[in-house]
Amino acid sequence: MGHHHHHHNGQSLRTAFLLNLFFTIIEFVGGAFVNSVAILSDAVHDLGDSLSLGMAWYLDKKSKKKASKNFTFGYSRLSLLGALINSVVLIAGSGFVIYEAVNRIMQPEMPNAEGMIAFAILGVLVNGYAAWKVSSGKSLNEKVVSWHLLEDVLGWVAVLVVAIILKFKYIPILDPALSLLIAAVILWGVVKRLKETMTIFLQGSPDDVNLEEITNSIKSVENVQSLHHTHVWSLDGEHHVFTTHIKLKNISSLSEVLSVKNEVKSIMKEYPFQHYTIETELDSETCGLEVE
Repeated sequence: MGHHHHHHNGQSLRTAFLLNLFFTIIEFVGGAFVNSVAILSDAVHDLGDSLSLGMAWYLDKKSKKKASKNFTFGYSRLSLLGALINSVVLIAGSGFVIYEAVNRIMQPEMPNAEGMIAFAILGVLVNGYAAWKVSSGKSLNEKVVSWHLLEDVLGWVAVLVVAIILKFKYIPILDPALSLLIAAVILWGVVKRLKETMTIFLQGSPDDVNLEEITNSIKSVENVQSLHHTHVWSLDGEHHVFTTHIKLKNISSLSEVLSVKNEVKSIMKEYPFQHYTIETELDSETCGLEVE
């Protein structure tokens, strides 16, 4: 059943990716054809989502590979590389859109309202279907992609509203104004995600793990004197790693050491750690590493 579930998720991601990529190409061509900067800006947004979907699909397949001697933790950190590439593309694309929008505000041009309406309706349908296909996914990647696709649906609703207004009112500045708003939303999301990605790259502590709470829980275990060389980081934002050295006290038998280890393992199971390494040291033992 588990294998079938992953196969289903991979198929959903592939369908959403191909659909989104095909529609993004149509958007770039159509946006230029109907003379709408707003549609071009949404094309940039959809290009970013296509990259996210493509990377999620690739990682869904790659994650099935076992860890190797060169990649002992597996391949999950490839998602960080994908996030960085995605961020660079979106920032560059948003810069282009902002440049075009500012020029259009300086020299207003009326877009083809009927063409905008047709593309907006198509955009709502395509992105809505793609979001529905991915919504059943359980992984963090799929949930994030699904949320972005839902944002795209709302973006196309905004384009549709502006297009309907332009059909009945001559307000050419509405099109570049909407494109600037879309670009601002894209950049806000990109900067936020880039910050999270860089934190993981630099092995910062994940937000969903309270290190102080964990260390206090371990210290409360009988025969535990102190902790040192305690580290926690994340492989990809979803799977975390924890290591620590535990200094023991009043140990008189091997069974007491095993008891401490079992209690600490029980504590570890309460947190989202994919890997954890616990080193125990007797009170008469000196750590081979310099204590922090």
